[in-house]
Amino acid sequence: MTENNRANNGADCSADSGKLGVFERFLTLWVGLAMIGGVVIGVVAPGLVDAIAASEVASINLVVAVLIWAMVYPMMVGVDFAAVAGVARQPKGLLVTLVVNWLIKPFTMAFLAVVFFEHVFAPWIAPADAAQYIAGLILLGAAPCTAMVFVWSQLTRGDATYTLVQVSVNDLIMVVAFTPIVALLLGVTDIAVPWETLVLATVLYVVLPLLAGLVTRRILGSKDAIERFSARVKPWSILGLIATVAILFGLQGDVILRQPLVIVLIAVPILIQSYGIFALAYGAAFLLRIPHRMAAPCAMIGTSNFFELAVAVAISLFGLNSGAALATVVGVLVEVPVMLSLVAFANRTRAHFPEAQNKFS
Repeated sequence: MTENNRANNGADCSADSGKLGVFERFLTLWVGLAMIGGVVIGVVAPGLVDAIAASEVASINLVVAVLIWAMVYPMMVGVDFAAVAGVARQPKGLLVTLVVNWLIKPFTMAFLAVVFFEHVFAPWIAPADAAQYIAGLILLGAAPCTAMVFVWSQLTRGDATYTLVQVSVNDLIMVVAFTPIVALLLGVTDIAVPWETLVLATVLYVVLPLLAGLVTRRILGSKDAIERFSARVKPWSILGLIATVAILFGLQGDVILRQPLVIVLIAVPILIQSYGIFALAYGAAFLLRIPHRMAAPCAMIGTSNFFELAVAVAISLFGLNSGAALATVVGVLVEVPVMLSLVAFANRTRAHFPEAQNKFS
């Protein structure tokens, strides 16, 4: 990279930092307050929480779906369809994503679950409960992220078009690979995967926001108009994240207060898995000299989880009040603070990665 390029990149970073609003600068604080507020609401206003919980179709909460849609839409406005074909010239990021998601992540999660719940935590957990928690963790590990990765990509200034392609390919593989991987790891041959959940989640979290972003780009027309509009709607993405966190913690507030020790124990292997998978994917991207705007999203996809699918399958296989369902819920509770810490790390280490001179050069 030339000195002029370095100077330009530094100027770009400074400009982006200067545009950070109050929500972005103090995002960790707002999310922490949302967690606490959600638990409080779950305790003092259970009727409100019950009403939100009842608004479900195919095990997908529609209120949360609307908020996730609001988070994803600003990212989709930045998707340049004319550049999608150029993704083939940068296959390394996609390769890292697929290898980590489907050849490594499900098996490391199963390994950690067995190690902790059959050995490390055995003195405190009954064998029957341990088996349930292991099953839930396996379901989490086999369901890589679909929707929320757009938020993490945006927070790391990831390439919107490349992120979309990564998620789309990942979703296609999930349709054929999720069931056999879960069957293998659970030792079960008859797994009833709620396909309606998978299809509806993809439509709600990817297809509809993508179409809305495409229509918005055509209406706005010029690049400058698109950038101005994106800057205006970006705060709504952050607000959607904060509101989603509050609702998720409100829905699970009773569980958090009733079983704090169990939740901590379940969180341990999830935390190790999350940081380990991120280190593996991000490290591979660094060694392969993948530009940061592609490296960060490819690491985030494997680290984050498709919790709607994991929760739905856990409930369909083991029941609403099962330990497996609880384990998938803990994955939801752990994910946001973990991902925020990884977003911060990715942003701090941006300078160690090559910068793409254009989207796919």
